[in-house]
Amino acid sequence: MKTAVDLHQMNHQNHHASGIDYEMIFQHAPVGMCVSLDRVIQTCNGALAEMFGYPPGHLQGLSFSVLYPTMDEFLRTGDRIIPIMNTRGRYSDERIMRRASGELFWCHVTGRALDPALPLGAGVWTFEDVSEKRPVTAQLTPREREIAALLVEGKTSKMIARDTGLSPRTVEMHRASLMRKFAASTSSELVHKLVGVRG
Repeated sequence: MKTAVDLHQMNHQNHHASGIDYEMIFQHAPVGMCVSLDRVIQTCNGALAEMFGYPPGHLQGLSFSVLYPTMDEFLRTGDRIIPIMNTRGRYSDERIMRRASGELFWCHVTGRALDPALPLGAGVWTFEDVSEKRPVTAQLTPREREIAALLVEGKTSKMIARDTGLSPRTVEMHRASLMRKFAASTSSELVHKLVGVRG
């Protein structure tokens, strides 16, 4: 019976035998990548630092909260991730994030916990800037950004209310505000505008 240490050493030897430099692959991946522990960035690649407008190495040791428009959005996203990670072992969504300059942009985020029993413990995350196809065009409140991201996932007001702990009426109020801000006359037109589809 091989222990985890034995397997790690075998993998380590195999990596060197095959000549694959995993550190170099991580650093040069075409998407932003990081390893986190308790929502604190342990290490990240150049693509992630560049995407968010930080110098190389600057994000190491910082909380993911620096990448969010507000602390409230960081905390609510963490609350939303836990039950999904517990069920699936991974998490994926598109959400509005914040660059060092303060500019907001749509980002596709995917993560996996290294230990499924600790959904926000050690994890590997990828970040892909999708702002070219989906510009942030209207000034939105933190709740509107959260609801916009859930609408883009195809969720109904009732589902959004359940996910966010808001009443369906409050969700409808935010949806109506989004429709005004995006000059959309129907829910499907609103989603099309949120995802950057030109009508």
